[in-house]
Amino acid sequence: QAQLVESGGGLVQPGGSLRLSCAASGFTLDYYAVGWFRQAPGKEREGVSCVSSSDDSTYFTDSVKGRFTISRDIAKQTVYLQMNNLQPGDTALYFCARMRGSRWCSEYAREYDTWGQGTQVTVSS
Repeated sequence: QAQLVESGGGLVQPGGSLRLSCAASGFTLDYYAVGWFRQAPGKEREGVSCVSSSDDSTYFTDSVKGRFTISRDIAKQTVYLQMNNLQPGDTALYFCARMRGSRWCSEYAREYDTWGQGTQVTVSS
């Protein structure tokens, strides 16, 4: 059974950094695009970043461009989200998700079929 498990969240001060990990099991990571989403209280789920498994092309929402990077380690079946210069607006529950049957990214959460349980990121002084 396909499964994703996030880790690496926590409390950080503004300007700080965190690296989130998304460990995949039950399927071959190299066959699917994987995205990161976040959801803050009272807000809709938002696509943050994604990495394609076809050509390693990446996508970032405008608010994180230049601050976040995404990478994957196929041997470890893990996708990483490096988050730098974190701001209070980045506070949210972060999820990783697997694209439904595709190596290419989508900005739409409905096109992802496997989700992790989420890891909380809180940016506060």
